Amino acid sequence: MIRFGPSGNSVSFYEEGHKKTLEAPKWLKERNLDAFEYSFGKGYILSSESAKQIGDEFKKEGIAMSIHAPYFINFANPSEEMYEKTKGYIRTGIKFLHLMSADRLIFHTASCGKTSREEAIALTRARLTQFIDELDKEGLLNGIYLCPETMGKTMQIGTYKEIIDFCTINPRLIPTFDFGHINALTQGGLKTKEDYKKIFSYCREKLGEERTKICHIHFSKIEYGGKGEIRHLNFDDNKYGPDFQPLAEAIKEENLTPRIICESAGNMAEDAAEMKRIYFNL
Repeated sequence: MIRFGPSGNSVSFYEEGHKKTLEAPKWLKERNLDAFEYSFGKGYILSSESAKQIGDEFKKEGIAMSIHAPYFINFANPSEEMYEKTKGYIRTGIKFLHLMSADRLIFHTASCGKTSREEAIALTRARLTQFIDELDKEGLLNGIYLCPETMGKTMQIGTYKEIIDFCTINPRLIPTFDFGHINALTQGGLKTKEDYKKIFSYCREKLGEERTKICHIHFSKIEYGGKGEIRHLNFDDNKYGPDFQPLAEAIKEENLTPRIICESAGNMAEDAAEMKRIYFNL
């Protein structure tokens, strides 16, 4: 089933007097939302006990959870020491998936640094292949998906084709299409439902129907400049895109059932509810 929800808690959640994410599941359920993404972007600063308590509350309310791994991950860093740290971030993320009854770990793959894009992509693919094989042999991919994310800056590895191609490595990899990032990277290139259908078509060609159908989606409006993404915005912005309506039409016509996470700048739950309204009004 298609699901909608926020990444983190809206400003309004705290303005209403709530203080902890433990209180978020009931708050979201009252707003007819059924997904949530917990971000460990700045590191895993949460105890195992708290993680389990949070996960139990979301599970009780029937809200599907995903986790965003730390932003420090970079499979293209030439340092073997940094590569080991990157693997550690993924392994710890998998541990938190189980603690929080979550099933999807979203992560950024790499950035170019001082190497060429071609070299960075080749190293990322080689390391991902090796590491995913390790995890698979250890049985750590059972029941979960690892979800590399499309990126919004020119120096980052993560065009939609790059991400889809990485996902061909193993069936437990599904793409996270961050359409705000894609729009920023292409300087406003997402305007019509055909622009989205082109991406889904490439995904279906490379990964098949099932993984395309259940893909992970991030959506928000994003301000961009010549080098791509600058900052996230709310839906009340009228200058930058993308708009959700054509994506909703593409999802409906392609018969997809993604999990759609809103990453607006403060109005995540409100904008997620608006996306759900738009989709079910089609």
